[in-house]
Amino acid sequence: MTAAMEMPRVQECVVAACAYNHTGDCHAFAITIGSMDHAHCHTFIEMPAVRAGADGQTAQVGACQRADCRHNEQLECHAPAIRVGPDADMADCMTYSHR
Repeated sequence: MTAAMEMPRVQECVVAACAYNHTGDCHAFAITIGSMDHAHCHTFIEMPAVRAGADGQTAQVGACQRADCRHNEQLECHAPAIRVGPDADMADCMTYSHR
């Protein structure tokens, strides 16, 4: 299992509609990526009047459900860092890379 200090950080998030995105960065403690068919950020939550998370905190990747990603080992992300970007109505891990 990956220790919390070794978890990859969310280097950038450009999904402005997410409550955890304050200024292009994610302030959730940890995010979950993926489902069986897509690399969605499952921590994405659209609440325009709410700013979630804590200032000074940078999100980490807590879990990744995309077993077919080359950065995924035993459902944990081993990329140095990830980027999150927009998809039609959600947020996606832009670092996802099919094996």
